Amino acid sequence: MSLAESPNREPLTLDSLAQTFVDFVWGPPLVVLLLGGGLFFLFYSRALPYRHFGHAIGLMLGRHDTPEEPGELSHAQALAAALSGTMGLGNIAGVALAIVAGGPGAVFWMWISALVGVATKFFTCSLGIMYRGEDSLGRLQGGPQYIIREALPRPFYPLAVLFSVAGLIGTLPMFQANQLTALIGDTVFAGAMPPWAGPLIGCAVAVVVAGVIFGGLPRVAAVAVTALPSMVAVYMLMTLYVILRHLPEVPAILISIVTEAFDPRAVGGGFLGVMLIGVSRGAFSNEAGVGTEVMAHGAARTNEPIREGLIAMLGPVIDTLIVCTCTAIVILLTDAWCNPGDLSGITLTTNAFVAEMGPIGLLPLSFVALVLSTTTMFTGWYYGAKCFGFLVGAQWQHHFRWFFIAAVIFGASVSIDVVFNLISGSYGLMAIPTMVSTLILAPKVMAAARDYFRRHPY
Repeated sequence: MSLAESPNREPLTLDSLAQTFVDFVWGPPLVVLLLGGGLFFLFYSRALPYRHFGHAIGLMLGRHDTPEEPGELSHAQALAAALSGTMGLGNIAGVALAIVAGGPGAVFWMWISALVGVATKFFTCSLGIMYRGEDSLGRLQGGPQYIIREALPRPFYPLAVLFSVAGLIGTLPMFQANQLTALIGDTVFAGAMPPWAGPLIGCAVAVVVAGVIFGGLPRVAAVAVTALPSMVAVYMLMTLYVILRHLPEVPAILISIVTEAFDPRAVGGGFLGVMLIGVSRGAFSNEAGVGTEVMAHGAARTNEPIREGLIAMLGPVIDTLIVCTCTAIVILLTDAWCNPGDLSGITLTTNAFVAEMGPIGLLPLSFVALVLSTTTMFTGWYYGAKCFGFLVGAQWQHHFRWFFIAAVIFGASVSIDVVFNLISGSYGLMAIPTMVSTLILAPKVMAAARDYFRRHPY
């Protein structure tokens, strides 16, 4: 009898291997690295990023843009491009997965990951401008792989390779395509989607994605700047409608989020289990410390690293503290998570909104999901192409478009658990080189910050 057939062991499947992979990567060491690193940045900077939110908002509004300086994007476009990568269906489907796995307490740890993520993004994205490097075609690039190559001794170079390899997998569009297909199935086929529909929807989405990514990063940023503000407004209005219907229940929901975060009997494995679930889903949502956002902000038109760090730190606030909280409150207020059955991801969130708004709720939710999924896929192509170009040469990275488009179709047809665990595990691997290099180079950021605020006393 083979090992796979042994009665004492579960048979090895793609699902079980992917689950083992993500459990190993997102263990306590990585959580300590992300949360502990974020807390270190917070105290080491004496909360400097948090004290300059007003200036960061002014930068976002374009008050200090420098079109003559090197780079591809304005500050606002860089933030929009980064947000289009972070504000994906993880904000809708990922929150649902977190609550089902860890209960209300998981939301608290998502909040904590976002709060310390403000400091983390300030440091990582400041370094993205400080240590931009040239690719094999002589074009200026930013990202953890270039930070490691340009700023650290040669023995650290394998970390740059690790980031790029993990980035090729972690930025693939399979999760977004999978969940968008599930939502279309719920909307068009009333939850009974025929087998042929998934690949067909995947092909249609792939055509849309191709139309944008073949225009390069400026077109990606232009689409994001136009679409994201309206998406956030629609989603917040939908959430406000549900909250107003359940206003007396909101305080109890908020209390349960906090108390169950520290409950040793909480669903999801008690205190430690809930914390691991919340932090991993929070990092998947806002990407603080993961490093993908550094690649977007590294393309900003500026020679002032601190300005880009200040812009970047707004990401976790918009992404996790606002959008993810909207999803969590709706799910918890409607008790959709208590008896999920076979539902998971976006289907669970869809049922929560439909329970409150009726079938008409599918229309605005479909708009939100379409914007989130497609803009994330657009930016994911840019991230993956940069990782591919770093590994094999920028002269070859245009070929990555075809692989990326094929991944959209593949993602529309496979199991959500396999897809989510593979992507989430790869995100965790990306965080290792990003956080290690940032911790080493943190004094460089603080020196630049002191110089910046001495020259610009706001």
